[in-house]
Parts: sequence; C-alpha cells; structure tokens
Amino acid sequence: MSVNLAQLLVRSAHAYPALPALAHGARVTCSYAELAARVACLGAGLALRLFPNDRVALVMKNCPQYVELLFACWHAGLCAVPVNAKLHPLELEFILQNSGARLCFASAELIDAVAPLAASVACLEEAIDVDGPRYAALCAGAPLPMVAREAQDPAWLFYTSGTTGRPKGVTLTQKNVMASVLNYFSDVDAIAPGEAVIHAAPMSHGSGFYILPHVAHAGLNVAPESGGFDAPEIHALLLAHRGVTLFAAPTMVKRLVDFPGDADTRNLKTIVYGGGPMYVADCKAAMARFGCKLAQIYGQGEAPMTITAMNKAIHAAAGHPRYEQRLASVGQAFTGVEVIVADDEDRPLPAGEIGEILVRGDPVMAGYWANPEASAETLKNGWLHTGDVGSLDEEGFLTLRDRSKDVIISGGSNIYPREVEEVLLRHPRVSEVSVVGKSDPEWGEVVVAFIVARGPHGAGPDGAELDALCLDHIARFKRPKAYRYVEALPKNSTGKVLKTELRKLLQAS
Repeated sequence: MSVNLAQLLVRSAHAYPALPALAHGARVTCSYAELAARVACLGAGLALRLFPNDRVALVMKNCPQYVELLFACWHAGLCAVPVNAKLHPLELEFILQNSGARLCFASAELIDAVAPLAASVACLEEAIDVDGPRYAALCAGAPLPMVAREAQDPAWLFYTSGTTGRPKGVTLTQKNVMASVLNYFSDVDAIAPGEAVIHAAPMSHGSGFYILPHVAHAGLNVAPESGGFDAPEIHALLLAHRGVTLFAAPTMVKRLVDFPGDADTRNLKTIVYGGGPMYVADCKAAMARFGCKLAQIYGQGEAPMTITAMNKAIHAAAGHPRYEQRLASVGQAFTGVEVIVADDEDRPLPAGEIGEILVRGDPVMAGYWANPEASAETLKNGWLHTGDVGSLDEEGFLTLRDRSKDVIISGGSNIYPREVEEVLLRHPRVSEVSVVGKSDPEWGEVVVAFIVARGPHGAGPDGAELDALCLDHIARFKRPKAYRYVEALPKNSTGKVLKTELRKLLQAS
C-alpha cells in the first residue's frame, strides 16, 4: 500500500490554500498554499543530499520550522527523529549515533550544544540552525516531486528511555502514524478548517503528533513564542486564535486552572490531557473553570497517543451511575485497537482483575530501531506488552493501577529510575541507590533517591555534589529533588530492591 504523510498537507493546501497554516504566537507566518510550497522546496533540498529512509534529527524547541521539517522529511522520503530538547549532550550524542542521523536541525538556542556533536558522531554530517543561512538556502531551491512511500517505511523514530537506562528508538511507520491521525478523529475530537492547536507541550513528543490531524483538516498550528508552556502566554493566545485545542500534561491543566483572574477562555475548544495521572478532583476543577472541554488519551511511544481515550461527551455525562469511576479511568480502547488485561501467559483476565495491559492494532510500532531482542520481547505473541498494570470494567473502561517499569512521570515527562541510579553510582561514596517517585501536587511526581553510603563511617556526599554529578550526565529535569540516606535498601529473598517499601517510607513521612 502506497502512503505518504506529506499528502495530508498537499490535500489541505489544495482545498484551503488561503487558510492560515502556521503561527508564531499571535502572528500567522504562512498560509496552507505557502506552507506546501515551502515544504516542497525544503524537501527537495533534503532529497539532493540524502537517500530515502535516511534519518534526520530535530533538536528544537517548539517553533513553526518544526512543522515544515516534519513534512519536508516525509516529502523527501526520509524518517524524522524528533528529540527531546531538554536532554543532556551525552544523551543527544547517543540518540544521534544510534539512529544513524545524517543531518540534525536545531533551534538557535540549542545549536551551540548540538554542533560539536558532528565531530563525535560518525554518521552526522552537519548540524543546521533553523534560524540561519544554511536553512534558508535549503528552502530556496526548486521543488521536486514527492517521494513515494510504502506503509511499512519508517516515518518517525521516537526515542523512549527504558529500564536499561539506554533509550530505545520506537520505529513508527507511515501506516502507524496515519492510523493515529485517523483515530484522533474517530475517538478524540473533530477539527474544522481554520481551528487552531497551541503547542505548549513538546512537539518532539505528544503535541507533535497532534500537528498531523490539524494539518489533515487545515487547522492552524501555533507555536508559542516562549517555545513551551507558560500559563499567562497560553491565556493571551486564547484571545488571538479561535477553536483552540491544547494538548497538556495534567500539571499544565492544573496551572491553567489556577491562573488568577477571570481570563477569557471562550476560544478554548478542547484540552486533550495525558502523559500522567489526572486526579478526579483536578478533572472536575478544570471542567468547572473551562466547561466540558476535556478529552483524555492514554498511550505510550510504542502506540503513540492511541491506546484508550475518553472524549468530551463522556466527561460531560455527570448523570451516569459510574461517572466517578469513569473519570478515574483512562477511557475505552480506540476504534480498531484491541486492549486486554492479561496474566503472565498473555491470557485475557475477567473484568475487574488486575494484570498487564496488552495492545494490538495499526498504531502499534513496527519494533525498536536496531534492537531485535527488545522488539521480540515487547511484541511477543503479536501483542504490545506495555508494562503498565491495570484493570478493565464490564464496559471496557481501563483503569491504570501502576505504571510502566517503575517509571516516574514528572510534569508530563518520563523519568526512568535506573538511568538516574546509574549516574549516582558513579560517585565513589555511593554504595547502593534506588530512585522512586514521590507524589507532588504541582508536578504529579518528583524524583527521590534513597542512598546507602560507602565508607567506614557511612558518610555520603552532600546534595550539591550529587546534583553536580547528575547535571554532568543527564538532563536537569531528571535530577532528584531529594536525597535520603539509609543503612540498607529493602530487598526480597532474591536480592531485588523493593521499591514499594521505599514508596511507603515516603508516604509515612
């Protein structure tokens, strides 16, 4: 089956050439006709240097060029590798090397951190500033025809950290991404031409996927001037654009609700929330502030944004006898996606019983990039093994009971304990360490490290030393917010650290 995601843009440009396509803050930067023309030229510039299926990395804060580059990559038959802009240079280096990226595009404030990696990453030929003359030159050539793609060709490599501490590249094909786009329309929300999406969450992650359904229906993609989330800025942008959708982590929703004053939110159409647990009380507070404008999704990189959903109508159905339980759930399986809760043998469990959440359907990844062992383990028996634990009720509503492999979700960002633990163990006076998440009203969770000190007197390093160590090796947002020294870590009979016991210690304190 021949399919190219770039056709979504071409279709909208033909149908609605004059409608605004991109905006930087309140300022519209181009129409759909102009965006399609620019993408065709930029795609041609890329195609003259690269071959189909080559990878192109995007290390950028949210900006209009992000949309241009995604569609230019697909126009040229290339695979985009959007990378978390908050990562440490050593983490960026690994992803660039592992993906085999030949080009890397970076925003002006990040180019100085990215450019030196061209010397250490063998495959990387050049790092290009999207605000510089090299980028302008790539956009200035003559257009070339769109490169034909097949359904199984890679379109997006999404790097998700794993419990091994090394990121894995989730390979999302043209078919996977297109299925996620269609599922947005079937189960999340409708989009009318001219309506807008404000990208306050990173385009390298969930918000980036919502670029596509808005392009498919000629919506306006808005990048805030700050490049991220700022509550006063978002409220100001609601005055500038109409029919606004916002993808937000629960912590962002809470900050918007708590924003002081009587801000005008009439132009806010939908808040799609996900990326962490939303407490029922916070959900009700958001609906009291904004009206019935909430929709929820549950997904992971391996099934991007597309495992279960709960639309605005279900959020608004306060008269349903199980309304509270529904709000506490993550909704029902997307159309055409199968979700079961299974035992250790992958056998479906009855309603109400707790087990691992398994998924299959067109949005599920092809596998992990250059990692057949991990692919076989995660996709065994034809099911995506999410590592998340939950239960289904009789009506197919899924409730999460625990999270994948002890992952900590802080402000909508995944933090994997082993990655932090391995850094802390570099310190000569750290003998053992275990990292867990502590509930936090603002961030959802914060990172806490339990440490057994090394040495005759059990004197461990102070927090400043450990902070400096972390900042030398991992992104700032992964750094522990607290260090707690213990004489020994709780373990079971096989020597496995009992993180549940550590969490109980945090709750007790």
